Amino acid sequence: MTSTIEKYFQISQRGSTIAREVRGGVVTFLTMAYIIVLNPIILAGVADEEGKFLGGGTEPGSGFATIAVCTALVAGVLTILMGVVANFPLALAAGLGLNAFVAYSVATQMTWADAMGLVVLEGIIILVLVLTGFRKAVFDAVPAQLKTAIAVGIGLFITFIGLVDAGFIRTTGNASPPIGMGIGGNLAGWPVLVFCIGLLIMIALYSRGVPGAILIGIAVTTVIAGIVQWLADVPASGGDATSKGWNLNVPGWPENVVAKPDFSLLGEFSLFGSIERVGFVTAALLVFTLLLADFFDTMGTMTAIGSEAKLNDAEGTPPNAQRILVVDSVAAIAGGAGGVSSNTSYVESAAGVGDGARTGLASVVTGVLFLLSTFFAPLVEHIPNEAAVPALVLVGFLMMSQVKGIDWDDIEIAIPAFLTIVLMPFAYSITAGIGAGFIAYVLIKVVKGKIAALHPLMWIITAMFVLYFAIDPVSNWIS
Repeated sequence: MTSTIEKYFQISQRGSTIAREVRGGVVTFLTMAYIIVLNPIILAGVADEEGKFLGGGTEPGSGFATIAVCTALVAGVLTILMGVVANFPLALAAGLGLNAFVAYSVATQMTWADAMGLVVLEGIIILVLVLTGFRKAVFDAVPAQLKTAIAVGIGLFITFIGLVDAGFIRTTGNASPPIGMGIGGNLAGWPVLVFCIGLLIMIALYSRGVPGAILIGIAVTTVIAGIVQWLADVPASGGDATSKGWNLNVPGWPENVVAKPDFSLLGEFSLFGSIERVGFVTAALLVFTLLLADFFDTMGTMTAIGSEAKLNDAEGTPPNAQRILVVDSVAAIAGGAGGVSSNTSYVESAAGVGDGARTGLASVVTGVLFLLSTFFAPLVEHIPNEAAVPALVLVGFLMMSQVKGIDWDDIEIAIPAFLTIVLMPFAYSITAGIGAGFIAYVLIKVVKGKIAALHPLMWIITAMFVLYFAIDPVSNWIS
């Protein structure tokens, strides 16, 4: 059995051992398992156009446990598939940024089933683009620094969501300023204190290079929240912006730690329902935005992981690159079909690589651990928002750190990048940020007489975004 595993995964050939692969797989899981908590945090609190929440119910967080279970299931299956098919130490799970876009920019315009249908469509398109070789053509069409700006903007957007969900930043109810720190400019309530402690714990652990810093931080902060609840008996906020209570889940200890997984979200998608809801143009733009984020993240992630593991060839291409891209495309489809948003490759896999992982066996180990975690959903239901969302702030920092890759002295990229970054959190829309950046980029190239430098696909993409921003007056004019 050992020799079969050794031969299949080429473990010795890549300078590793089975023990190192197992250890690397465990480290990768610990580093990214926070997604089992964060994905429900992001998806469970947003109502669709009909006022319903993902997983069923009309109350925020009602589908929390179901989303957590399905998040772990899809991540486990796809990560194992990556290991077996592509033999690469890369784990997959619901994409941060992608899930925020699905929740705040897509589901609010249609039903959750329609939104997940768009994710499936995006995955199918990416798979076709991979199989036809067109993916690289689109990849080359968008300037690299504009891709970086998209990642940075999503990082700020995620950070803003975390601060708001924790009650650290709230609406003031005034025209100016519309938002502020806490209540009346002061942090108020035990839950906000728990958030602050959790954020400091995560920063300290991450600064020390502790594997699984985010997951450990969530676990420790949840314990602290439980103690606070036991001593102070803090109620839930009920969605009141001036409340000092818990934003979503009230901390406590579940009656059962282990429970039969609820996979009821699987298959809950409507492939073309979104077109009936918002029209073809808007649906196409939403699919494109999903595709854009998914598209470029994966290519950058697999290259970075391959480089860290010293597996890339002389041209910087990792082994089995086509298989990696195919599995990643299937992951986008599976995420939508599983009702948990698009799944994508995780750069946190670098933690496992740093601990010795070099083959797909590490991914198989990570995937198996994700599958085992589906039985512990009752624990997730009792993790308060304030204990989990500090991770959004830390992940936002990690994404924001890419800002150094933008040349701020080059006006042709600096202004589009700036608009992309600031409009995502300020407009509370990832689509608005990307669209504004693309339009500004094309405009500047045109007025500077550099039309020839624009890829033909950029004209098509920009025209679609212009129509997206003008959809209301255009619709009124047509009608």
